[in-house]
Amino acid sequence: MPVSRVALVLIQAFANQLACTPPNPTPSKGRYHTDELYILQIAPFIFKCHQIIFWLCATFEVLYFLQPYIPLPSPLTPTLTSALVCPSNPNQSSDPIHVTPSFITGIISVVLGSYVRLDCFRALGRMFTFDLTIHPEHTLITNRFYAYVRHPAYTGSLLLVGGLTLSHLTKGSWLTECGPLTSSGSALVVWALWWLWTICVGVSRAHAEDRQMRKLFKDEWDVYAANVPWWFFPGII
Repeated sequence: MPVSRVALVLIQAFANQLACTPPNPTPSKGRYHTDELYILQIAPFIFKCHQIIFWLCATFEVLYFLQPYIPLPSPLTPTLTSALVCPSNPNQSSDPIHVTPSFITGIISVVLGSYVRLDCFRALGRMFTFDLTIHPEHTLITNRFYAYVRHPAYTGSLLLVGGLTLSHLTKGSWLTECGPLTSSGSALVVWALWWLWTICVGVSRAHAEDRQMRKLFKDEWDVYAANVPWWFFPGII
């Protein structure tokens, strides 16, 4: 396993951590769209699970890289050793965890998605919360990425999910070579369910935010929506 993969996996994990950490707490008042399906309401909790899972993946990839050089702690050696030996190649005659084109594409997607979300955090300031809320001094933001799509934070989320999928749910990763998703079918199921949930959350919230902004800003919103007709990706959706 090349050191370049270790470095990129850690960069990806840090970028994902920043993009999935709420910049502001949810206020006690001002929440809306609380009647959506519960599985969609728990997006902040899913983001937290998302962080933990991919830090675990990054940790195991780092341990896989380090095991020839640093002895594993004795109490954990049997458990870690079994997790770090790939079933498809138990003799480690060739390195199953390596850099692939999909991995590089995934890294770029995660870094770009993180940048987009962090820029949205800065653009909205105190108004940005992971739960949908109205701030007492709410204003309509139409610059930065909001000049191109109406919901760029969800654009960033989709880029994160796509990037992490390409990096960790494809061949060459610890998760698919040594971890619990060694079956290509299981990786495909996880990918499909994850994408479906993310898209459903984005669409549900985009509808709700559009309705709320139209109520608050009326003609100003109509002009903005006419100038920026796309939700997530210009010319696509």
